[in-house]
Amino acid sequence: MDETVMDTKALPEFLSKLISTERVRINETDGIIQLVPIKEDNDCTIGLRGLFSEYPEMSVDKFLERKHADKKLEI
Repeated sequence: MDETVMDTKALPEFLSKLISTERVRINETDGIIQLVPIKEDNDCTIGLRGLFSEYPEMSVDKFLERKHADKKLEI
């Protein structure tokens, strides 16, 4: 199975009009070619776990405050 990522601008105009993303993943399996749109999300909280997954709006300052408070409780 071969896989490639390319810009939709490199595709023929007919195909690029059908795809709403800027990039596509091209898979070839058993002679079948698939174009899979790649949604690029600029949300930096995607994939975060633990504390950040529940509070995506938490600032660095608040996070550091909590970490310092946790350290004080441990001592």
